[in-house]
Amino acid sequence: MGRVEHLAEGVTLYLGNMLEILPTIGKVDHIIQDPPYEAVMQDKWGVLSRNAPSSHVRHEAIGFAAIDDVRQDVAKAMQEACLGWSVSFCMAEGVRAWRDAIEASGASYKRAMVWIKPDAMPQFNGQGPSVGHEMMVAAWHGTGHSSWNGGGRPGTFVFNKNTAGGSDHPTQKPIPLLQEIVRLFSSAGELVCDPFLGSGTCGVAAVKLGRRFVGIEVDEKHFDTACRRVEAALREPDMFIEAPKPAKQEAFL
Repeated sequence: MGRVEHLAEGVTLYLGNMLEILPTIGKVDHIIQDPPYEAVMQDKWGVLSRNAPSSHVRHEAIGFAAIDDVRQDVAKAMQEACLGWSVSFCMAEGVRAWRDAIEASGASYKRAMVWIKPDAMPQFNGQGPSVGHEMMVAAWHGTGHSSWNGGGRPGTFVFNKNTAGGSDHPTQKPIPLLQEIVRLFSSAGELVCDPFLGSGTCGVAAVKLGRRFVGIEVDEKHFDTACRRVEAALREPDMFIEAPKPAKQEAFL
């Protein structure tokens, strides 16, 4: 195991591989994650270059492996650790694969949800529509009937991709989107886990909503970014939400 940062009481970030670390941290209430997408997307599109005028030219390497080869292992680790909901981002072509892996692990696949991006990049060559959405797969890992905070509303989320509070992570999600997902799929005081922490957006959303949080990230650069962003969120709590308490100072032996 790599570094462990205890940022507040109930807020801990781990540097390392989620398949190695998640089984060691005990049970979590919910998992909200943005794992790597499928190889068909990463191989074809990569990441938009800063100098590229469209999503179809001059792409850079995305910097991490696709989910395909480890998806079943990830689903099994989620099932063993999670007491409630999991929400996993993916591309549309990955919904079926996630459903199959989740059901094979023993969890209950609920349904696919969609994030609509009004400010998505257009496809300038006119050969077809651009991609203006990403998908999420919701699954229930608990016993008994599932419940969430959204009543009967649809699993449709409309949020701009480009919002304040960004970083240099290539696939970072907007904070307002993650806050809405955390609010709907968890309750105050519960422990939310993001085993693919990236730059820490889920952690920011969780602590701002008064949830406990544990995150795991394998890339040290992004881990450092996540630590900074979650620490900043802890310093600026919502005045109407009880924030996590500062981490306790360990006694010297």
